[in-house]
Amino acid sequence: MLLINHSNYSLECGTDEAGRGCLAGPVTAAAVILPKKFENSILTDSKQLSEKKRDILKSIIEAEALTFGVAHIFQEEIDRINILNASILAMHKSIDLLKKKPQFIIVDGNKFKPYNNVPFETIVKGDGKYLSIAAASILAKTHRDIYMNTIHEEYPMYNWKQNKGYPTKEHRAAIKKYGITKYHRKSFRLLPEQLVLDI
Repeated sequence: MLLINHSNYSLECGTDEAGRGCLAGPVTAAAVILPKKFENSILTDSKQLSEKKRDILKSIIEAEALTFGVAHIFQEEIDRINILNASILAMHKSIDLLKKKPQFIIVDGNKFKPYNNVPFETIVKGDGKYLSIAAASILAKTHRDIYMNTIHEEYPMYNWKQNKGYPTKEHRAAIKKYGITKYHRKSFRLLPEQLVLDI
């Protein structure tokens, strides 16, 4: 069972990102402050849940959170500052959107940069341990999926509606066949081997 709060702070913010390993689209982060008495029996790491359960939880979290924020950092910025910095920037921007200033921040993973002198702690696999990080993982994943479903309509041959930009065999095959789009991360290794012209 997940713990409700990691600390004794009443305004404890959990933050997490989605899309870090994708070849296309943004990295998306969310920040969530839940009420101290918040409970949910199915809330856990978004990767462990079906799309249907994530969508149900998205509505619950957005209705019951004290405040939440979601931010995208797009592929151009990812290419410019690298994916780690872009992930942390997305977390910072999602915290910027909170209507209440957090007293403490818990972060999924082991990398973060100080945010406005607010104390923080990084927690490996925190999305499977603490409710506010799990809630952030749900919002980051669902909001990013909505974005990827939208750009799928523009480039259906990459099937982002299914793979969400992750490096599946199908996605890599489409890159090999059609080339890359404006949504692809040019700093990433988009194909496993360097293509050569058969001359």
